[in-house]
Amino acid sequence: MTTTSWPAGASEGLVAARSRAAAHRLWRGRPADPAWARPALLGLLLLTLLSYAWNLSASGYANSFYSAAVQAGSQSWKAMFFGSLDSANAITVDKPPASLWPMALSVRLFGLGSWQILLPQVLMGAGTVAVLYAAVRRRFSAAAGLIAGAVFALTPVAALMFRFNNPDALLALLMTVTVYCVLRALADARTKWLVWAGVAVGFAFLAKTLQAFLILPPLALLYAVCAPTALRRRLGQLALSGLAVLVSGGWWVAVVELWPASSRPYIGGSQKNSFLELTFGYNGLGRINGDETGSVGGGGRGPGGGGGAWGETGLGRMFGTDVGGQISWLLPAALVLLAAGLAVTWRGGRTDTARAAFLAWGGALLMTAGIFSFMAGIFHQYYTVALAPYIAALIGMGATVLWEERNRLAAAVALGAAVAVTAWWSYVLLGRTPGYLPWLRWAVLAGGLAAALVLVLAGRLDRRLARGTAAVALAASLAGPFAYTVSTLRTGHSGSIVTAGPAGAAMGGGPGGRMRGGPGGFAAPGGQNGQNGRMPALPGGSAGQPGQGAGQTPGQGAGPSGGQGAPWGGATPPGAGQRWNGRAGQFPGSGERGGTGGGMVGLLNGARVGAGAKALLKTDAGRYTWVAAAVGSQNAASYQLATGRAVMAIGGFNGSDPSPTLAQFKKYVAEGKIHYFIAGGGMGGGPGGSGGGSAIAAWVAATFTEVSADGATFYDLTAPAK
Repeated sequence: MTTTSWPAGASEGLVAARSRAAAHRLWRGRPADPAWARPALLGLLLLTLLSYAWNLSASGYANSFYSAAVQAGSQSWKAMFFGSLDSANAITVDKPPASLWPMALSVRLFGLGSWQILLPQVLMGAGTVAVLYAAVRRRFSAAAGLIAGAVFALTPVAALMFRFNNPDALLALLMTVTVYCVLRALADARTKWLVWAGVAVGFAFLAKTLQAFLILPPLALLYAVCAPTALRRRLGQLALSGLAVLVSGGWWVAVVELWPASSRPYIGGSQKNSFLELTFGYNGLGRINGDETGSVGGGGRGPGGGGGAWGETGLGRMFGTDVGGQISWLLPAALVLLAAGLAVTWRGGRTDTARAAFLAWGGALLMTAGIFSFMAGIFHQYYTVALAPYIAALIGMGATVLWEERNRLAAAVALGAAVAVTAWWSYVLLGRTPGYLPWLRWAVLAGGLAAALVLVLAGRLDRRLARGTAAVALAASLAGPFAYTVSTLRTGHSGSIVTAGPAGAAMGGGPGGRMRGGPGGFAAPGGQNGQNGRMPALPGGSAGQPGQGAGQTPGQGAGPSGGQGAPWGGATPPGAGQRWNGRAGQFPGSGERGGTGGGMVGLLNGARVGAGAKALLKTDAGRYTWVAAAVGSQNAASYQLATGRAVMAIGGFNGSDPSPTLAQFKKYVAEGKIHYFIAGGGMGGGPGGSGGGSAIAAWVAATFTEVSADGATFYDLTAPAK
């Protein structure tokens, strides 16, 4: 047997050579790409990371509802698995837990804080840009991929939600991965890519249930028709992909449904402690028809348009005053480029991958936007982040395809039309916030229309002049969303209903669906720092204080950095100044007004916890399973984040879930598991929901001793009233 002797240092030299080669490939990219392509991509990813991470702590705990669940998951593996709101596992959030898992792991590793909670979403944003680039560049060009990535990163609602802790960030990433995998499968009919697409959809289901399925019909139909293999094999591959969806999304559902209900948390958002009920009811068909048992309101007027509790429905919804500035800047152009791109590629054969790409991204856009436009149930402006990757891909693909065809008059006219309609629509959107950069709308209009006119002649222009015109057109098209994105990045956001852009950029989107502060409307729910008014005096509360405590913010004393003070640096937190149906603390259809920390403020934004209240709850905290109980998840979440101890959320998010019942609550109290009851809180019963929270509150008030701290009211459940 012979052995090979390596000269001294040869192995180290080989490793170094391989490292240099890998670094060169990372920097240079594919040999077929121009030399500038990979450095430009890396620069775009770095800019996305830095800009999305900048000023991140200004949002504090962002949506305290999910932050409390993240905190619970960092303290209890069981709570992390189920998505419980508290580490003692009383009740879950009203969504599946996949979006909570990355945040909970981050907090386990690095401690509780704003950065630890929100940074995973920032990384998802950069990841979405990377996947989008890869999907578009593979069939088109590096320039198309870069344009798509830049358009996505500069979409205002994307800049909002990839810095926030709602499930939508993970959902948008996984939907982009799904389309990427389907396009890979369409290229050569490889089964593995279609199976991976199914896996992505399954995990997207575990982020936001049935919304993940919106793009399945167009993608499945596209593959069934256009994949380059026999029909029988196509159908078999689709069946395998469907099985992958079932397994990757269904394993968690099966565990939850089979787990004894007595030893797991109650499924928040359901009325019968069933995740399947939650999936097909409150989070499923209820979002479509408005029949959401236990909700704070629904009931749009359905197809044909009309106003409902969550804003106008109909074809114009994505362009309306409450949604347009979030997502629609380039939506008209995307529709123009979709039609033009299909026209250019239509003569390709059944398996043409360029046409398939337009159909995939266009089908996903039209299906999702169509459902959003007509759904009569709960709808928030930030849902539209799901559209951002589809719009961005169509812009990147369509612009570059028409640019390559610019010698043809029809293509040049279509390209000019896309730029012109974008300039006009940006002018309209910027006009909705007339006090914000008033000069910009005129600059965008003039620059965009001028570039559009010149682009019609692009095929006859000098190469340098044509490229210069294209650069002006791109700058004019992105100037509006860029300005709104910068405004979004500069501002902290917290609460349940958040919007991107400057003040006034979204004028509705909650119950009433009308202008902020207008009749029947509301003022900046969960809105932006420094843009909200003070809350009028609520019955039983102090003027100007939407939550419990004395002028302090959620989690004060246990804030993002573990220190004192509000993360946004002011006494008026995001979400103050809400009005519903013109009256403070009341939601549509309710005869109930909120007390201190209650009403819609307690429902949507939680309470402000003072140092005295925090000290009160932490006294002998180790002796109790829950240091306190409160009606409504946001209210409970604020105290849990402030104290670091489990707080029971009676009734879940809306206060309308039958958990716990009055009998169960009495049993917990008799067993000495709960120390305090916090007065106020959520609404305690939406349409068709349980009114158990009100019954519990009444029993507590009649039975136990009242204690005050920082202007908030507590009841000591270990001290019967005399």
